[in-house]
Amino acid sequence: MKKSLTMSCLVLSLQAATVAAWADPAGQLKVREQSLGSIQPDAVAASLATTRDNRRMVYAAGRDGVWRVVENGRASRAYDAIGKGTPLFSPDGRHLAFVARQDGKRFVVLDGREGRSYESIGSGDPVFSPDGKRMAYSVKRGDKWLMVLDGREGPAHDAIGADLLFSPDGRHFVYTARNGDRRFVVRDGVEGRAYDGIGANVVFSPDGKRLAYAARRGDRWLVVIDGEEGREYEAIGKGSRLFSPDSRHLAYVAKRENKHYVVLDGKEGREYTEVAGDAMVFSPDSRQLAYAASRGGKWLVAVSGFDGPEYDGIGSGPYFSPDGQRVAYAAKRGEQWLMVVDGKESRAYDSLGQDSFRFSVDNSRYAYVARQGETRYVVLAGQDGPGFEGIGAGDPVFSPDGKRLAYAARRGSKWVVVVDGVVGREYDGIGQHTPLFSPDSRRVAYEARRGDRWVIVVDGVESREFDAVLKGTNIRFASANQLDALVVRDRAFWRIEIDLQ
Repeated sequence: MKKSLTMSCLVLSLQAATVAAWADPAGQLKVREQSLGSIQPDAVAASLATTRDNRRMVYAAGRDGVWRVVENGRASRAYDAIGKGTPLFSPDGRHLAFVARQDGKRFVVLDGREGRSYESIGSGDPVFSPDGKRMAYSVKRGDKWLMVLDGREGPAHDAIGADLLFSPDGRHFVYTARNGDRRFVVRDGVEGRAYDGIGANVVFSPDGKRLAYAARRGDRWLVVIDGEEGREYEAIGKGSRLFSPDSRHLAYVAKRENKHYVVLDGKEGREYTEVAGDAMVFSPDSRQLAYAASRGGKWLVAVSGFDGPEYDGIGSGPYFSPDGQRVAYAAKRGEQWLMVVDGKESRAYDSLGQDSFRFSVDNSRYAYVARQGETRYVVLAGQDGPGFEGIGAGDPVFSPDGKRLAYAARRGSKWVVVVDGVVGREYDGIGQHTPLFSPDSRRVAYEARRGDRWVIVVDGVESREFDAVLKGTNIRFASANQLDALVVRDRAFWRIEIDLQ
């Protein structure tokens, strides 16, 4: 695996940020550094959160009943405790929220303002809308639970489910609740029809206008779509409710008399022994639906209602190309694995990398990880690349224009980055979620470790050394000629910006 250094305890002290600048000896990387405070022993590493632009960093710190939230070196007032899973930023990076406890009461602090106190706040709360403009969380008062949405309390319930969901456009909000034996979905404050049970994974369509969920009446299950009930079945596939990208179609897996069906827009397809509902996928243009299914002990991939050839197993996939015209999946024959692309089988391998398949954005090329014996390869358009003992998780990576390919690989104890088939310099580790390409596809950057020191490498040029890569943070191309990152050096946090000449 690619490796990144984490610190079990990280804290910022209350000091003003400082700024410095430097350049590499060749003058190809010009770097600005901003100190975000020094490290002390009382922070909780798991609470560290950053905004997507790496400009804000926050975490919880404390012990012995004295806890604070520290953002960019500035600490909040002290509390008895900070809620697990918080602090957190809104997706747009403009808002910061956390749960605090003081004198036995719990409340949400949003952008430094403390909300109303309650006996308890739901696990995993609060939740921001995708646009960052709205926030919701569940609270307990006495023996009742209420939903607080945009600062306003909703009606009381005996219980509120763990899944709180905003629509993709942020305009609608839904949650599940229970009053007595009645379970129902609440959408924008309006209770839906009551059932004996509500399934997990309530889903909005991509445009936010449609809603679907599974419900139980007695021992029978059905799918409710936009308030209308579908046909009753013995079971509905867990997590199988899937809207098409254009929001016009809905598919799910249903079971009746020990047979499984894919139900598309209310119409049952062919019967199967089993359907892998979590692997159902619509093409990007919404015109095709693909899924893996079994019949008579054999597995196949069905596309648009047509069954493909039978195999002993189906692995990762199916995958559609960006234009929706090509389909790929991993298939098993005997003890060997094949990658099937457009109906054509690759040569046989001992195994294929889980979820490693990639189509290029221009649809013309594809790549995946394969293993033969102890040797791993990145296969590009059907051709094996150089052999290695390991390939980095999440790799390979195509450039935005689809013309270039990069991945991390291991030989013995050393790691390299391979770009367009050229093997780079050896290191002791390569950072998680790297390498990555610039938006114009011209540059490649990654984090690399030599001994216990780290550098950022851009087109083969190394930055100044630092001590650690912060787990859960990434280097990021802000533009074609600038990238930024959060690092640790000399027991301090730093935000660095690299200008590329």
